[in-house]
Amino acid sequence: MALILVTGASSGLGHDTAKALADDGHKVVVHVRNPARLTDAGDAARWKGVLLGDLTDLDEIHGVARQAAAYGRFDTVIHNAGVMRSPEAVTVNTIAPYVLTALMDKPGRLIYLSTSMHRTGSTDLSRLAAGTASYDDSKLWVTALALALASRWKGTSSHAVDPGWVPTRMGGPGAPDDLTAGHQTQVWLTTHHDVTPHTGGYWHHHQTQEPHPAAQDERFQSRLVRALENHTGVPLD
Repeated sequence: MALILVTGASSGLGHDTAKALADDGHKVVVHVRNPARLTDAGDAARWKGVLLGDLTDLDEIHGVARQAAAYGRFDTVIHNAGVMRSPEAVTVNTIAPYVLTALMDKPGRLIYLSTSMHRTGSTDLSRLAAGTASYDDSKLWVTALALALASRWKGTSSHAVDPGWVPTRMGGPGAPDDLTAGHQTQVWLTTHHDVTPHTGGYWHHHQTQEPHPAAQDERFQSRLVRALENHTGVPLD
């Protein structure tokens, strides 16, 4: 069975993803900001381990990476954690996935949560350092990061997933999409070996879609990685 890390797994899509994988027999490590929110029956016995850290804080992101190192190399890391409010959005949605990816042992598979709203994000990377990035910006950037990593490391595949607008705490009770379908693509990408494309897909409900053109633009991807390296002081390689 696979060793899997899911960030932002105390509730919503992250919890649903982690629970589905654990119930299938996989060894699942969950990241949460507040362990008191792991309140579902059976949670304590379900997980291989729990990582603690506030992903709005760069020092705590480093702390999560150190905790993860105790488990060795993960087969899959699912970067699920996300927030909509600014200025925290860029730290949680883009910087945290980047820093964790750079600091952790390279897994077999990387999965990053995106959204259709990434298509209205900006390619103005000066917003990263200025702290003025919007939610849409942060999701464009993490989508570009996912696709940039698709061919960077031998033995590691990388995908971005749009789970839809689902009725989670972040999505709100009026969200129109299917909550169950919201985590199924992540689970499928984690557990199946016959995925096409093998790497570099932008997925929505088991189907690939065309992302924002910048997400596939190698020049923008390179600028993004350099900006993240400069902003965090953490090199990708």
